[in-house]
Amino acid sequence: MVVTHKTYGEGTIVKSDDKYLTVSFLCGEKHFAYPHCFYNNFLEIKKDINMNNKFLHMIQSVIFGHAVGDAVGGPVQFQPREERDRYPVTDMMPLYGQSLPKGAWSDDTSMSLCAMDALTKHGLDFDAVMENFRKWLFGNEFTPTGKTFDVGRACFKAIDRSRNGNEAEACGCHGEYENGNGSLMRIYPFSLYLYRFDFSLDEKLDLIHRASALTHAHPRSCIGCGIYTFILWELLENPTKQGIRDGLKRAETYYKDRHELYHYHRLFEDNFASLPRDEIKSSGYVVDTLEAAIWCLLTTDNYRDCVLKAVNLGLDTDSVGAVAGSLAGLLYGYEGIPEDWRNSLLKKENFEGIGKQFCEKLLS
Repeated sequence: MVVTHKTYGEGTIVKSDDKYLTVSFLCGEKHFAYPHCFYNNFLEIKKDINMNNKFLHMIQSVIFGHAVGDAVGGPVQFQPREERDRYPVTDMMPLYGQSLPKGAWSDDTSMSLCAMDALTKHGLDFDAVMENFRKWLFGNEFTPTGKTFDVGRACFKAIDRSRNGNEAEACGCHGEYENGNGSLMRIYPFSLYLYRFDFSLDEKLDLIHRASALTHAHPRSCIGCGIYTFILWELLENPTKQGIRDGLKRAETYYKDRHELYHYHRLFEDNFASLPRDEIKSSGYVVDTLEAAIWCLLTTDNYRDCVLKAVNLGLDTDSVGAVAGSLAGLLYGYEGIPEDWRNSLLKKENFEGIGKQFCEKLLS
């Protein structure tokens, strides 16, 4: 990160911890007490307008990519693959089962907005995140129409425990048969938030796991969120399919000593993208959802085709569409998301506003 000093001019932060910053100037390295060095403009972060705009563009790509995938998949949620083969989804539709209009989104997006709002206003405060989850589930906030209409069993149990007085990080479900996709579908705000932090990799992944554990605390769910995060981070640096593969390699290396990684072993095999559609499951199981999303990313060449392929796998269509869509948004950019789909999202202006505030928080 580039900073400016009234006397030394422009410099680059080369080392930081909880107490000190080391900045390299032309005249040499200088040490400053942190965070006091930023008080009274003693040190200032140099703002790169082009870089800031690029980062905002990437954040909006993920936000809209996720929400659009959710909205396209929502109307056919839980319908079997055979139904999709007979009547494939080709466009965004109204959510008939809940009498909701075209562009409505589900719990995947609501819980992601809860997390992003809390991170923007309070930083890494899991109690604030859980408070927003309660506002959504029991207060109808963070919804497309002012009414909460969809929640997974593990998410409900965890949020209800919070309502009954348990601390946020003690509420998540730990059972092996509670490995639904309820944390994977909402993890991207935490992944984006930690991308620019000067924490160690272990510290960052520990926070991702803790974010998952608010609702899904079993190691399998936590690792699924970690694998997703590695891919997202690589796509921020290199928005190509090679970026996806590099993210998978980093995840495999990081988790290689974790027994639970075995359940994701197909993702790391060279022939994964060549697997036939019949071997890709699209249930609400966290492993199935992540596999389906990555398979759709690797076997299509644009956002629309990726999301439609994900949704037409059937079953948990909103979550597979949302997870695939968030990464496809990064891969193909904001303009790669069909304009008519973006404009059809209910409360579209809310997505734009929270994305801008979130970006400002990360750049501040």
